[in-house]
Amino acid sequence: MRTPLCDLLGVEFPIIAFSHCRDVVAAVTKAGGFGVLGAMAFTPEELETELNWIENEIGDRPYGIDVLLPQKYVGSDAGGLSMGELKNLLPDEQRRFLDDMMVRYEVPELPDGDAGRGRGDGDIALAGPGVHRLVEIALAHPIRLIASALGSPPPDLVENAHERGILVAALAGTKQHAMRHKAIGVDIIVAQGYEAGGHTGEIATMVLVPEVVDAVAPTPVVAAGGIARGRQMAAAMALGAQGVWTGSVWLTTEEAETHPVIKEKFLAATSSDTVRSRCSTGKPARQLRTAWTDEWENPANPDPLPMPLQPILTARAQERIRRSSNAPGSGASQLATYFVGQVVGSMNKVKPARQVVLEIVDEYIDAASALSDGLSALGADQ
Repeated sequence: MRTPLCDLLGVEFPIIAFSHCRDVVAAVTKAGGFGVLGAMAFTPEELETELNWIENEIGDRPYGIDVLLPQKYVGSDAGGLSMGELKNLLPDEQRRFLDDMMVRYEVPELPDGDAGRGRGDGDIALAGPGVHRLVEIALAHPIRLIASALGSPPPDLVENAHERGILVAALAGTKQHAMRHKAIGVDIIVAQGYEAGGHTGEIATMVLVPEVVDAVAPTPVVAAGGIARGRQMAAAMALGAQGVWTGSVWLTTEEAETHPVIKEKFLAATSSDTVRSRCSTGKPARQLRTAWTDEWENPANPDPLPMPLQPILTARAQERIRRSSNAPGSGASQLATYFVGQVVGSMNKVKPARQVVLEIVDEYIDAASALSDGLSALGADQ
């Protein structure tokens, strides 16, 4: 299963694991894969701590960082707005709707003076100076890869990364996106299909991967979306990918910091229990369907706001939900959701991350061997 991507990244298996949990990143990396930490969940100080911890755990093994670098968002045409300016843009209609939702589902308020997770009322780095500070911290560490999860990375980021010997990857939901990535010097294209969790386009992985492979050759392509098993990995490699980018499958591992209520929902979910919605970030993102997504998708209710207004609007409400959702049958537990792909239907058992890696490898080898045997038999018949 070794491909040129393995040599490029310096890993044994061409399995890239995206996670917001440092324990998952370290476990997959130590198992021979390539862990990528999602940086957007952290403040700059927290990110520094997380990266130091990972490096202490994995030694000189390679790992990567993933950041959101949207090209278009509210305020982008003005070079970015301050948090205060963005909060002033929140419409009263959406504010009232959210307040009413919290009342109807009886979600308790946070204690007085508790802003939640140390970020203030929605003070999160989705765009502008906040994300640039995260990038600065990442580039100062011995990472092997930095990935742009939402749009082409700025040319100066690509240049700065390359000067430090750091590879740059970018996720693409269309052939056109992939070609733009290649034009600015991105080293690895991640072709992410509609099935994927998080921000995703409208083209399925089976269709997208060969389109991107043909369009950007010889730039290596990694397949993403609907991949959690070795047979799915074998299919991706048959389409021309040099490896796979996985995310959802790690959310139910032993190491994952997934909220217990969310993890239980994932374990019970089918592949039909996700929805692609703007209700969490303001851009289309696949997540578990719950009362939260149903409320925002109801035509009778206000529409979600564009990025970054929607997460600014909902940050405090989401923290209230997170704090209170452990109570069985509570309104908060009904609202609780998280990003996950359609492959959630096969995530029905908690396993160590290392075991997941090795099971993917074993099943991939079996699938590839079966295909090879089938082709040999076909050749013998002719």
